[in-house]
Amino acid sequence: MSARSKPGSISSSSVPNVAVEDSKDSKDPISYAISNDDANGKEGRLAGEGHALNPEPPRTALGSLFRRSDKRKLDEIATQPSVFDDPQQAQYHQPHAKYENLHRFDPSFTWTWAEENSLVRKLDWRVLVWAWIAFLSLNLDQSSLIQANSDNFLVDLKLDTNDYNLGVTLFRIGFLTAEIPSQLMSKKIGPDRWIPILMILWSLVALSQFWLSGRSSFLAARAIMGLLQGGFIPDIILYLSYFYKGTELPFRLAILWTADRMKDVVVPILAFGVLRLRGVHGYAGWRWLFLIEGLINLVIGIWSIFMMAPSPTQTKAWWRPKGWFTELDEKVLVNRILRDDPSKGDMHNRQAVTPRLLWQSLCDFDLWPLYLLGLTFSIPAGPPKQYITLSLRGLGFDTFETNLLTIPPQVATSINLLILTYVSEKIGQRAYLGLFTQVWFLPCLISLAVLPVSTNKWATYALITVLLSYPTPHPMQAAWCSRNSNSVRTRAVSAALYNMASQISAIISANIYLEDDKPEYRRGNRVLVALTCYNMALYVFIKAYYTWRNNSKEKVWTGMSHQERLTYLDTTTDEGNKKLNFKFAS
Repeated sequence: MSARSKPGSISSSSVPNVAVEDSKDSKDPISYAISNDDANGKEGRLAGEGHALNPEPPRTALGSLFRRSDKRKLDEIATQPSVFDDPQQAQYHQPHAKYENLHRFDPSFTWTWAEENSLVRKLDWRVLVWAWIAFLSLNLDQSSLIQANSDNFLVDLKLDTNDYNLGVTLFRIGFLTAEIPSQLMSKKIGPDRWIPILMILWSLVALSQFWLSGRSSFLAARAIMGLLQGGFIPDIILYLSYFYKGTELPFRLAILWTADRMKDVVVPILAFGVLRLRGVHGYAGWRWLFLIEGLINLVIGIWSIFMMAPSPTQTKAWWRPKGWFTELDEKVLVNRILRDDPSKGDMHNRQAVTPRLLWQSLCDFDLWPLYLLGLTFSIPAGPPKQYITLSLRGLGFDTFETNLLTIPPQVATSINLLILTYVSEKIGQRAYLGLFTQVWFLPCLISLAVLPVSTNKWATYALITVLLSYPTPHPMQAAWCSRNSNSVRTRAVSAALYNMASQISAIISANIYLEDDKPEYRRGNRVLVALTCYNMALYVFIKAYYTWRNNSKEKVWTGMSHQERLTYLDTTTDEGNKKLNFKFAS
């Protein structure tokens, strides 16, 4: 059947009539429509036309890579239960009057899985493919810097390990300093405008590194690069949330983070050829590497201007006169997003976050455990990854062997992060899977801390490869933070704060392997072992905290009658994830 509105209700401001039992034991539709781990609304219901409601899509888009086939048919109704099915409660969750997609909102609208799956595939090609390439662009500079180390970069500029660490630290300080200002700017003018501006500016700085002359110019370039790149990750997470449901976002973010890993495949292959240009016109090979990498970034930045759209209903432009979607497509895209998370309609996509709203978001204590996690979860793998080229050179591998030997762990970790993120959504668990990653680190780091210097170089390389093949929980946790925000303004700020915490962890990480501890870095590896044990305890605490918060809320909510719940929604000052009917993902 084709997508359409249910008979008797076609107005974008109307809501369907659904009978609601006034009983403390009956499960209120809202309890499941906006609860994170019940995002598919399995215990809700939707009135209309006698069609069976399919709570899970049959082999949708990227999920079809792993999901086993089921017996559900593509012509079944895909419209999921939500708060909008209860006219008494829907009034408390209507989109903002200036919401950019309001003209396509219709709570009585229905569509099929065939229609939704086709549109999600189109989103993946139009939005996700661009985002992956842009994410690759973000990381090219950092990988080029690592590869430059194998071509006597430090020697040519008369730098030592501590100078290099300072450069990395200044980059991270600039990166985290720019997070919130960049996110606020993105929210004000739109990520579709702000992201290409940032990309073009950082590409100019990247190619200017061809002319580095010493310590001062190196440190200045790293600091400016950090300031320009700092807002990109939270900006792109916010941008993707405009197009994808909460259950779809984590795996898409995992796809993005493969770009972070694949840049360590692409750049070494590029470096393998470019570094051989050492001596051409009297310049070192690493200078040519920075120049070429910067030009690639510039092309991607300019291309991004023409690839981004403000929202699903704003895809038309002078260079794209027909846009991406039909009116019917737009209705499906808008209503599926709002049924999944009504909070996505509470702000315009070019509406600034005011100082008061910013302060409220900063004070959201329920997200602080995730910010605390962002400070340390990635540190155990940070120094070994940052120093992999120097470590391999120290083991006796030459420049070109080193370039190629950095590739296998990057391929392995890309595959593993996709598996981890998929499993987390499949079983509805995040803290336990983050804990699994720390368990992966522990034996490898203990081995690095105690192995004798005489260990065979290939055995040491194998150990480093296993360590750096870990399944990173970073995209899972970024989506976790977004999911537990439950409002656009908090989601915008929390994405920045979580990523700031991650950048602080990178600053800490950059100062664990020190000059007086090389080449085995025994002291540094013992510090990493201790941090891994701390992270394991932290994941357990976060799981216990969110479980306690959910149980506390549920006890109060289930103790109310239906009328008491309506009174609560009508009079409460609770917002976002503080509402009693919101459940935290854990």
